[in-house]
Amino acid sequence: MALAASEVSKTVAGPAGALTILEGVGLELARGDSLAITGESGSGKTTLLGLLAGLDQPTTGSISLAGTRLDTLGEEERARLRRRLVGFVFQSFHLLPALDAEENVMLPLELEGRGDARQRAAAALDRVGLGARRRHYPHQLSGGEQQRVALARAFVHEPEILFADEPTGNLDQRTGAGIGDLLFELNREHATTLVLVTHDPALAARCARRLALRAGRVDGARG
Repeated sequence: MALAASEVSKTVAGPAGALTILEGVGLELARGDSLAITGESGSGKTTLLGLLAGLDQPTTGSISLAGTRLDTLGEEERARLRRRLVGFVFQSFHLLPALDAEENVMLPLELEGRGDARQRAAAALDRVGLGARRRHYPHQLSGGEQQRVALARAFVHEPEILFADEPTGNLDQRTGAGIGDLLFELNREHATTLVLVTHDPALAARCARRLALRAGRVDGARG
């Protein structure tokens, strides 16, 4: 199983006492599967994504990535697991402004100490149609181009699981549709398990499975 969660809940301290953000969420995804997490703002979507990726820990329940229980690992061990198994794509791209496109894509490989980082980054940029723009800095790229750089960075180390938080949220409809096409092409090519948060019903419909959240609880799942 690529990703599994059982009875996951998250509670935080609020001004009026304990605030439950998620309650009793469970799911199982196989290698190459795809899941869209949907729901209104404040329903717990991004919180769930962060828990599934090991960026935060649930208050109760358990989460496993590629068969490894995250609650059995320390913070540094979880970080190493993420570097090895996980890719991320965000709504705001999260590119480093002082690095050009190729250097941004190289980052995950350099963290792994890979000696072929530059060659693999160049190939990844070619794959997303930006080989000619590899020396451009983020401010010299359009929003769609920046998101393609972010996709190249997410897939360059061939992760087992890709987490995407509103990957088309900052893009116009046409550009967002193109990013969606590319996201699912890369997903199929690498047999990467895809978990995405989205408000876009067209993007959600392309996933094999959907999970809707309402006020922190599973409202419905399909697939």
